Amino acid sequence: MKTQEFRISGMHCASCSAMVGKALMKTGGVIEANVNYSTGKARVTFDEREISQEAIIEAVKERGYGAQPVSRNDFNSYQKSQKKEYTRLKKTFFFSLIFAVPSFIIGMVFMWLEIKVPYHGYILWFLATPIQFLVGWEIYKGAWASLKARTATMDTLIALGTSTAYLYSVFSVLTGGKHSQYFETSAILITLVILGRLLEAKAKGKTGEAIRQLMEMRPKTAKVIRGKTEMTIPVDDVIVGDLVLVKPGERIPIDGIIKEGSTSIDESMITGESLPIWKKKGDHVTGGTINKNGSVSFIASKVGEHTTLARIIRLIEEAQGKKAPIQRFADTVSAYFVPIVLLIALVTFVAWRFAGMDIGFALVAAVSVLVIACPCALGLATPTAIMVGTGRGAKSGILLKGADALELAHKVDIVVFDKTGTITKGRPEVTDIIPIRATEKVILAVASGLEERSEHPLAEAILSYAKKTRVKYSKVTAFRAIPGKGIAGKVNGSQYRFGNTRFIPVPAHSEMIQKLESEGKTVMVLAKGKSIMGLVAVADTIKESSAGAIASLHALGIKTVMMTGDNKRTAEAIARQAGVQKVIAEVMPEDKAREVARLQEHGVVAMVGDGINDAPALAKADIGIAMGSGTDVAMESGNVVLMKDDLHDVSRAFKLSRITMRKIRQNMFWALFYNVLGIPIAAGVLYPITGWLLSPIIAGAAMALSSVSVVTNSLLLRYAEL
Repeated sequence: MKTQEFRISGMHCASCSAMVGKALMKTGGVIEANVNYSTGKARVTFDEREISQEAIIEAVKERGYGAQPVSRNDFNSYQKSQKKEYTRLKKTFFFSLIFAVPSFIIGMVFMWLEIKVPYHGYILWFLATPIQFLVGWEIYKGAWASLKARTATMDTLIALGTSTAYLYSVFSVLTGGKHSQYFETSAILITLVILGRLLEAKAKGKTGEAIRQLMEMRPKTAKVIRGKTEMTIPVDDVIVGDLVLVKPGERIPIDGIIKEGSTSIDESMITGESLPIWKKKGDHVTGGTINKNGSVSFIASKVGEHTTLARIIRLIEEAQGKKAPIQRFADTVSAYFVPIVLLIALVTFVAWRFAGMDIGFALVAAVSVLVIACPCALGLATPTAIMVGTGRGAKSGILLKGADALELAHKVDIVVFDKTGTITKGRPEVTDIIPIRATEKVILAVASGLEERSEHPLAEAILSYAKKTRVKYSKVTAFRAIPGKGIAGKVNGSQYRFGNTRFIPVPAHSEMIQKLESEGKTVMVLAKGKSIMGLVAVADTIKESSAGAIASLHALGIKTVMMTGDNKRTAEAIARQAGVQKVIAEVMPEDKAREVARLQEHGVVAMVGDGINDAPALAKADIGIAMGSGTDVAMESGNVVLMKDDLHDVSRAFKLSRITMRKIRQNMFWALFYNVLGIPIAAGVLYPITGWLLSPIIAGAAMALSSVSVVTNSLLLRYAEL
């Protein structure tokens, strides 16, 4: 199986995307096809043994649309094609306006003022024809493609409505003007359709603002030293291992590790963090960030599509290209909408004729129904909000990896936090060494010797303390690690064990251990054979942001849980400081996913972890939130990636989801309400009471504005407070 994205050209409304989707799903070998009208993309999963990319492209072309595989520089080319399309629509609109304005003046204004123009029918025929067949050609083309596919789109409604008005008017002129003519109606309607598409193209162009800003952050060139020669080369030519030079005020061109120098770096566009971060030798730098005040040289570690910036852009594009589950409702409505509208228009025409009204009256009512019932607003309701919402999140350092995650996040009932490195700083320190049958120095020497070969988070604290106090590590042989319990090995032929009280029970010293644990300290026991040599207490303090972040989750009505492999007393002490409501302690790494599953029986669960040892639990949770400051594993783990090491971003992600879903519901309500209210009025239900019949021109203007209003409402997300 292979999943490939294709750029689809020629789509004018949600019905177009539905038609392309149906055509793809009917093609043999295609497993799944999601076509997003707002992004102009199709995400297709297919069996390469049964169908090729070329065959998929051909299937789209048969429906009258264009398709091409998404390339590495797709966003740049898409931006260019959007500008080109906007310019084309602008020229088409003004060309149409040249003929539509005099049509409106002669056909309507002069009629209202009772000014008679000789041969006005022929003049209007002359003015309407270029609009009908030159400007309206793309509408006819779309209608013909849908007819071949045995379906109907917005182009079908417009083509049918304007053609009926135009041909009836031709008949009126050729029969001596005995009947009313509607040349100006068809001319102005097509002009308004083009205006709507023009405004929509401009508004949609703004929804990709976040990606465009990220793309602009990428420098075009880089200064590198190869051999002994300094040279400036295109950033795409930088290879892993190159020595890259960056001066103050310049953007870091590529990811790397600092070799010489130190500086503060503005990472705000990547992480959303406003304060510059101090970087020194050995620290990682990210391409696209700004070097503030020091010259540095670094070794390029990631290039091309593997850089953090490139991967962030790819994640946002993928998220914007995916459909949210709520979009299925809009797709279902759109699929049945146009055929129903055609039926309503026909019933409207027949009903008014049976009611004794002349053919012109019945025609105006039917055309108004066809024109006002645009499903575009409904089709744009979800994808535009998703695009702006994911872009808004990216700007704040919150990467939502799919529309489904953005939608589900607003339903979260319980948030489970890992303790070490998530609620706490993850940099524990030795606070106490309690001698029992050995001196502090011996205890520390043996413990650090054992921990030197361990990968446990607490090992670094013991090794760091040993270096600080200048105690040499004991030489250890026959080392082994017991996950979730401790480590063991031989020192000078004697067997030592070092770990928690589940590994080495110490009933005689339980009171002392309880006291240390009640202070939020983790106690490790050193044993030689069966003899207890001493205790080492280590504490990991909570992050400054933890208590406030957890309080903000409670304010949103979300329950909080802390899950850790640490003992219950230590965990509860940390939980009290952070304000967490429930503690699940002494959980083995492999059991975390099972604990998440138990919590899922009580609601929708989000798991927050560092994306490394919490990967199974992140995957099991309904929403996995990886804290990792953009690390490789964090990029791959979970549904949400928080680029900053700030727990406040957890509640911000939920707020963003809630605001986005509110926008989607607003958009869908107004799109549906507009049609439910507009179609009966266009059909003339108010005429018997008020004597007022909706003009097709007003219907056309309302149709255009409905789509623009939905996109504009989505764009307001850019200014939402998180």
